[in-house]
Formats: sequence, structure tokens, C-alpha cells
Amino acid sequence: MRKELPKTYEPKEVEDRLYKEWNDKGYFHAVADKDKKPFTIVIPPPNVTGQLHMGHALDETIQDILIRTKRMQGYSALWVPGTDHAGIATQVKVEEVLRKEEGLSKYDLGREKFLKRRVWDWKEMYGDRIVNQLKKLGSSCDWKRERFTMDEG
Repeated sequence: MRKELPKTYEPKEVEDRLYKEWNDKGYFHAVADKDKKPFTIVIPPPNVTGQLHMGHALDETIQDILIRTKRMQGYSALWVPGTDHAGIATQVKVEEVLRKEEGLSKYDLGREKFLKRRVWDWKEMYGDRIVNQLKKLGSSCDWKRERFTMDEG
């Protein structure tokens, strides 16, 4: 049976499937191995104030090149992903949206409602978006070790 290559490359037909397969097979998961020299990169966590920008994409691409190179060189290579709560910056973004969309301030809601219902909802929405954007870039992070700066661990 002979397969012919398509005339144009359709990334949707290839990239998501391959990335999922690589992740499922644990290709990005690092295991401590005393016989291998360790090499670790911790992503300077993107803030959950929105979405990734071109600077992030460049930075993540460079880190990905480094970590993949070290893996191929036989290192026990770990790339730890994460996001940062960016406390004040996130608060400013949430307050801005609250003011524009509902005409309210954080004081109208009170501290508890503002934090639990708005700030944490914002983190869930944008934290997931950032992680999904990193995955779409093909970042070979050890997703089993993903961290958020407000996590217990």
C-alpha cells in the first residue's frame, strides 16, 4: 500500500495527535537517574494576567531547544512548567474587567467574594489558557510536575 503525501501541510491533522502521543508515552517526564547528569529548567512562570505573547513564545522555544538537546545528550533533563499568580497585576486586571463590565469595584463585592469568585475564576480561565498555549507550541515540559505559585507544594 502506497501513501502519498498531501500537497499542503495541515498541522491540525498531525501536531495535536503527535503531541498527545508523546505526552501519553511519557517522553517529557523526567525520572531521577543517578547514572545520568541532571539538567533542569524551571519556566519563569507566565503571569495569569492574560495570555502568552511573542516574548513568551520566543523564551519557551529557546528553553525547549535546550531541554530537548540535553535529553538527546543523555542528561536526566527536567523542564518544570508553571504559572504565577502575579498578585497585584492579576488584581488590577480583574478589577478593570469588573469595573468595565459590571460597574463594580472590589469593595462592592467585599474581600472574600472578590478573591473566591473573581480572582480564582480568573486564574482558572487564564491559567488553563496559558498552559494550553504552551502545549500548542509543542513545549516538552514535564506536565506531571506542573505548579502554580499558590499551590501548597
